[in-house]
Amino acid sequence: MPKTLADIKKLLDGHLGKRLQLRANGGRKKTIECEGVLSETYHAIFVVELNQENSAFKRVSYSYTDILTEAVEITFLDDAVAAVK
Repeated sequence: MPKTLADIKKLLDGHLGKRLQLRANGGRKKTIECEGVLSETYHAIFVVELNQENSAFKRVSYSYTDILTEAVEITFLDDAVAAVK
């Protein structure tokens, strides 16, 4: 598991355009699970384009801090070895 925000960004930069499964804390004991494609990474956030049949939203964005604090877990579906928790 990456230890710094820069390491997390670098890891995600290497997976741009790849399919992923996202699991996020929705608050009040709710967990959001969805699939999509990692479309963009910025200085402080990353953007995921969601599958339209499973979600009401087109895009979601999270910060790298969400991954660091384990509020968001990402599993890349193209390679089972690369899991970001």
